[in-house]
Amino acid sequence: MTFAASVFVFGLLVFFHELGHFVIAKMAGVKVYEFSLGFGPKLFSIPRGETAYNVRLFPLGGFVRMAGMDPQEGEEVADERNFNKKTVSWRMAIIMAGPLMNFVLAALLLTIIFMFQGHPVVITRIEQVLPGQPAQLAGIQPGDKIIAINGEPVESWERLVDIINQHPEEQITLNVQRDSISIVVPVMTVKDEQGRGKIGIIPSYVLQKAGLFPALALGSEYTVRATVLILDYIARMIFGQVPADLGGPVRVVTEIGKAAELGFFYLLQLATFLSINLGLFNLFPIPALDGSRVLFLAWEKVRGRPVDPAKENFIHLVGFGLLILLMVVITYNDILQLFLTEKVPGQR
Repeated sequence: MTFAASVFVFGLLVFFHELGHFVIAKMAGVKVYEFSLGFGPKLFSIPRGETAYNVRLFPLGGFVRMAGMDPQEGEEVADERNFNKKTVSWRMAIIMAGPLMNFVLAALLLTIIFMFQGHPVVITRIEQVLPGQPAQLAGIQPGDKIIAINGEPVESWERLVDIINQHPEEQITLNVQRDSISIVVPVMTVKDEQGRGKIGIIPSYVLQKAGLFPALALGSEYTVRATVLILDYIARMIFGQVPADLGGPVRVVTEIGKAAELGFFYLLQLATFLSINLGLFNLFPIPALDGSRVLFLAWEKVRGRPVDPAKENFIHLVGFGLLILLMVVITYNDILQLFLTEKVPGQR
C-alpha cells in the first residue's frame, strides 16, 4: 500500500509540475523533445508528433526536455523554436509555470476533498472547556450547545465570539442545550490582553460538503492560507524561533504510508501539503532550482544580455551537488529517526 500510494502521490506532483513547463513551452512555440515522468531507463514511450511521452523506472521526479536546454546541442541553436531564442518573459513564464502548477494542484485536490468529504465548519457546540476558566466554573460541559446569549439567538460561532468579546468582565446569560434539556447559565467573563471578553471554550466542527464553485473558491483560499503558514514557519525556523524540522524522501514515504492507511482523503490532504511545499521549494533562489533560473533571467532582463551559459551551468551544477549532499544528510537522519521511533514502543 505504501509503495502504491507513494507512486500515486509523487507521480501526481511531478506530472502537474512538468505539465506546467510543458504547456507554456508549447504556447511559446518551443520545440519539446520529451516529456518524462521519472528518471533512469524507459519503461515505455509514446511518441506523438515531435514529442516523446515517457515513463521511466525511478518515479522520484521527471523532466521536460526542450530544444536549447542542452548546451551540447549544435544544429538546434539557430532554430527559432529554441528555448534560448525566446524572449526573457516567455522563458521566465516557462520556468515559473512548473512550481505554480503545484499550487494549482493543491487547490484542485482541496476542491475534491471539500466536494466529496466536506470542509470543516465551526458550530456552537462546545468541544472542550478550559480548566479554571469562567465557563467551567459556571458548570458548562463539553457537548453543550449554546443557542442564545443574553436572549439573542446565535447560529454561528463567529457571532457567539463577537457577543462575548463585547462584554469583558461582565455577567452574561447563556441559553444552553444539553442533550434534550434547555438550561440557562450565568457566566462572568474575563478580560484578555486585548481587552476582549472570554469564557474559555473551544468549539466543535462538522464537515460540510460544498458544490463545485464554492469548493474551488475554498480550495484556493485554503491553499493561500497554507502557503502563508508554511512561509511563516520557514522564516521562524531560519531565525531560530522554532527547531529545524526537515524531511527527505524516506520521511515523506513513511508519512504517505500512514496517510494511506487512514483513507484516501487523508492521502489527498497530505498530497496537498506536499504539493504546496514542492512549489515553494522550487521557487527559492537556490542554484539548480527553478527559482534560481528565474533569477538569472531577471538579471539578463536588467543588464540586457544573458549570463555566460558555462558560468550559469557551473553554478547550477554546484548547487545541485549541495542539494544532493543535503538530501543525503536528511535521509540519514530520517532513517535514524525511523529506527528510533520503532524501538521506543517496546522499551520498558
